[in-house]
Amino acid sequence: MSRLRDNPWATLVVLSLGYFMTLLDSTMVTIAIPGIIGSLHTTLPVALWALNGYIITVTVLLITAGRLGDRYGPRQLFVVGIAFFTVASLLCGLATAPGVLVGARVLQGVGAALLMPQSLTLIVATFPRERRGTALGVWGAIGGVASVLGPSLGGLLIDAVGWRWIFLINLPIGMLVVAAGLTVVPDLRTGRQHRLDVLGVVLASTALGCFAYAVTNGADQHWGPVVWALLVAAALLGVGFAVRQRQRQDRDPLVPFALLRIRSFTVMLGVAAAITGATFGITVLAVLYSQSVLGLSPFRAGLILAPASATSMLVAFYAGRLADRMEGRHILLTGMLVQAAGILWTALLMTGSASWTAFLAPMAVIGVGNGCSIAPRTTVAMREVPQELTGAASGVLETVRQAGALVFTAGVVALAQGLRSVTGGVGPAMRAATLLPIAALVLGAVACLALAREAAEPTDAAQKAQKAQEAQEAEAGAPAQPLASD
Repeated sequence: MSRLRDNPWATLVVLSLGYFMTLLDSTMVTIAIPGIIGSLHTTLPVALWALNGYIITVTVLLITAGRLGDRYGPRQLFVVGIAFFTVASLLCGLATAPGVLVGARVLQGVGAALLMPQSLTLIVATFPRERRGTALGVWGAIGGVASVLGPSLGGLLIDAVGWRWIFLINLPIGMLVVAAGLTVVPDLRTGRQHRLDVLGVVLASTALGCFAYAVTNGADQHWGPVVWALLVAAALLGVGFAVRQRQRQDRDPLVPFALLRIRSFTVMLGVAAAITGATFGITVLAVLYSQSVLGLSPFRAGLILAPASATSMLVAFYAGRLADRMEGRHILLTGMLVQAAGILWTALLMTGSASWTAFLAPMAVIGVGNGCSIAPRTTVAMREVPQELTGAASGVLETVRQAGALVFTAGVVALAQGLRSVTGGVGPAMRAATLLPIAALVLGAVACLALAREAAEPTDAAQKAQKAQEAQEAEAGAPAQPLASD
């Protein structure tokens, strides 16, 4: 077993299996909503909280989970996250009331938030720089497999044995990953005890919670005063969090400002939000257009998205390998432009007269562009981050990506609704709303040009950030030590 623990590819398999389980479950829940409504005798808005509660919880906890990984070790948090997710899956499968199901889904969100930043941290820590792109490409391709397999496997389970089994199927997988996590994944720690900023956790969680709830439910509540009050509260709490973090820079902040002085990391935060937001935005528009304008069944609407998931999965692996051989910013730039071209092609077909099969080709192009970005956006973002800050960096990066998905999903829906009277119909309004993800990808491509040329060794910015962190730790009375494996 020690041989497996020394093998980074064995670690990657375990991490990918945990990631696969969370993504597979998320895609299957979407198509289970009608069955949940009938079985639990509830309404659509209540049933949708089985989706929204999970999304909000993940968004709220990612930054804190990343820093907890620095404090207790990424392996420990990964295993705890998988255990949480597995137990919550059992509760979901046994739920007899809507409130119980929603509460169990929130617990699943806790588990997913705990494990997601640790996966990135462990991949960065266990793989040398020259193989990191390939590893992240494999990890991203696993997500593509889950996206492709989720709807079909979920439909099969629901038709054969009922919606509860989309949760209960996680039990054997979760137990396997917990056992493998404890025996295969190395225990990497910084060698010093981090102190958790409890007030910072409260401020960040409350701010993100207000923000996520507002953008997730804004359209349903017609962007009324309650939604805007929550957005204002999120902004004020965000300012309070920033002030708190400034005061805590020498005492284990949740967000070390040393990260924000690394140019590649800060630029990639915006790029990652643009890519994730654009992908979610066009997905929502495609689903709404195919059902409300083309009149397709949910199954055929899902088939339209299948080429994007399939090509993204295939390209992610090869793009990751390519990122080990050439500059990641060039692959990112190409991927975003290709994805924008695919969305533009999709928009040109939104005339009401095109057959649903005509959308398969542009969706495949969108998938190619997205697949190009999965590994490079992480390798570029993390390439100059000091090892002891990878947990915090992973949490911030995943939070920004999740926020991008929420904002763009709400944005395209609000834009399509607002333009309906101007454009003269639902179809033209959705067509116009595609300009939002296209603009985001083009701006992201321009931002890639601001990235410096990659160097074989860490740049001055990374060295300065690491020295600043070491100085802060020395002032706190606990000198930094390199990561050590048990």
